[in-house]
Amino acid sequence: MWDSLFYLLSSETGEPYQLEWMAYVMVLMGLLSFLFLLFINVPYGRYASSKFGFPVSVKLAWFLQELPSLLVPLYVVVFTAADRNSYLSNQVLIGMFLCHYIQRTLVYPFLIRGGKPTPFVSFAIAFMFCVYNGYMQGRYLSHFAVYPSDWIRRPCFITGFSLWLTGILINVHSDHILRNLRKPGETGYKIPKGGMFEYISGANFFGEIIEWTGFAIATWSLQGAAFAIFTFLVLSSRAIQHHRWYIEKFEDYPKSRKALIPFLY
Repeated sequence: MWDSLFYLLSSETGEPYQLEWMAYVMVLMGLLSFLFLLFINVPYGRYASSKFGFPVSVKLAWFLQELPSLLVPLYVVVFTAADRNSYLSNQVLIGMFLCHYIQRTLVYPFLIRGGKPTPFVSFAIAFMFCVYNGYMQGRYLSHFAVYPSDWIRRPCFITGFSLWLTGILINVHSDHILRNLRKPGETGYKIPKGGMFEYISGANFFGEIIEWTGFAIATWSLQGAAFAIFTFLVLSSRAIQHHRWYIEKFEDYPKSRKALIPFLY
């Protein structure tokens, strides 16, 4: 029985089952991370701690940890027999995933101003996650995802793409606001203002959650849904931590501003 199971999971025929289990494991990782973050702040940025390993330059850490989410899918698409890669729907969906990580790997790290070093443990975990997720999304979309020929004209894709685009714009704009809070030579923290920060403390996190929710709808896949759930669980915790930190640090922090969901929470 075990030999048959091993053959099934390790064969081309069994690979869809592998990718399904990878998605379930990702959801489990998200749940465990959410529980962990109820007690401990994410150990990077303003919460960085030497308890989590030696410091890595923040620009180098961001570049290297995000790089697998760009290179692994590209390798899977270009250097393996990607059966579904010739279809327009699959190409567009893979392109959506890569678009985020082109910005996150080749643009965002080099725009960072200052920033505390990233503890090695945080960097290593992020790196391994990006390898894992990059393979899962890239392999599924390039080899196994089957869509109708008119998928990119259907309401499901259009809705998902619209959310994805809205989310990535909110995310990039919010990062721009945070990056420009301090003038050259200034140190310390300030209250972010403008854009979605007028309504929520975690505007950048909100944008990324919306982005990957849209991606999940556009791909209509278990793998996309798992990534969206993981993103929500981890970044919602991060947004709540930020919100509490702002309230504790700034007496004049806007009372009407919520943590993650405008007007609600």
